[in-house]
Amino acid sequence: MSLPEPIHRRDTVLDPWIDTYAERTHGLTVSAVRALFSVANRPEVVSLAGGMPNIADLPREALGEAMATLIRERGTQAMQYGSGQGEPFMRERITEVMAEEGIHAHPDDVVVSCGSQQALDLVTRVFCDPGDVILAEAPSYVGAIGTFRAYQVQIVHVAMDEFGLVPQAVREAVTACHKAGRRVKFLYTIPNYQNPTGVSQTLQRRQELIEVAHQTGILIVEDNPYGLLAIEGEPMPALRSMEDDRVIYLGSFSKTFAPGFRVGWALAPHAVREKLTLAQESATLAPPVFSQFAITTYLEKFDWRGQIQVFRDMYRARRDAMLQGLTENMPEGTSWTHPRGGFFVWVTLPEGIDSQAMLPRAVSARVAYVPGTAFFADGLGSRNMRLSYCFPTPERILEGTRRLGEVLHDELDTLRTFGIGAGENLYRDITSGPAPDIT
Repeated sequence: MSLPEPIHRRDTVLDPWIDTYAERTHGLTVSAVRALFSVANRPEVVSLAGGMPNIADLPREALGEAMATLIRERGTQAMQYGSGQGEPFMRERITEVMAEEGIHAHPDDVVVSCGSQQALDLVTRVFCDPGDVILAEAPSYVGAIGTFRAYQVQIVHVAMDEFGLVPQAVREAVTACHKAGRRVKFLYTIPNYQNPTGVSQTLQRRQELIEVAHQTGILIVEDNPYGLLAIEGEPMPALRSMEDDRVIYLGSFSKTFAPGFRVGWALAPHAVREKLTLAQESATLAPPVFSQFAITTYLEKFDWRGQIQVFRDMYRARRDAMLQGLTENMPEGTSWTHPRGGFFVWVTLPEGIDSQAMLPRAVSARVAYVPGTAFFADGLGSRNMRLSYCFPTPERILEGTRRLGEVLHDELDTLRTFGIGAGENLYRDITSGPAPDIT
């Protein structure tokens, strides 16, 4: 039997292995946020782009002493291989953290991961075959979109508004996929202070989503890195606190402690937990043991709840500076969300302005943001941008919004000068439809 002639790819000749890679590498793309790092990290640029937490207020000297004691007294354990599921003492502490949002869980159902990003990767690997469907908010977290694309799934966006995901839109999306013969594996959602919009689901919406999940038979993957970082009111109850069997909860210490330790987790139904553990063992053998010892030391010896309150107060001042700067500097026709926690504001620009096309001019004006198209799998979001207030000082945020406002006013002046009226878009592919309005 003769073998068929190979089909040679023509996309590049610079990589000698281009014909050897797996098909799924087509889904590996550079993060729009990471691509900005080299520019946004310049000291003269006010970066409103990255969602890097501000950890300057951590008690670093005391933490250093605690880590030194940990190595001196328990180093032979902390620097050794560990369990693929995560160390039992770490999983016990994680259940205490989740209890702050009303979740009552057993440590046996927790799988520790290298940040919640890896937990999302493991969940996708366990559940999805190429061609399966994942439902995701419109817009959605850029890192999740990258993970889903890497596993060759189809991302179907579901509408959201100022109250969060629209339950009826979820129901309609599931029905449409089933009629088309497509398998919906799960709904991915960030219910608290969503990335990128800052919008939170109301309690009624959360209850309705659980009801829709039961009616349609789908699984919900709840990604909740910001849930404890409320800056108005108290944290909302997690979806997982309302439903055990149909919700996989993803958590992280990156926002409430420090991202450098790379410790997150998944709380899953018991059978799913076993599959996630096997996937974790095949990926890393075990999540970082020293990081688990270090975070457990922090949770046991420090006032971590008080530290979260310090973070909340600090982010509140930055959020307020962002909203003040937008109010003072944005041109007419611009709107934005009012986040009550988390890190982000979602801006909708005047008609005719394309955030992706404008980005080089903004960087030249020494201010950076993330264009809205990064948060959609279908090309939408050209009239949107994500602004982050978590890392710069309030003074830098005010200066950044001033610079951004000048760029936007110049863009609008250019449009008027060349006779382009309202409603016409100089850059955007008008066949892609309007950007969503969730303000």
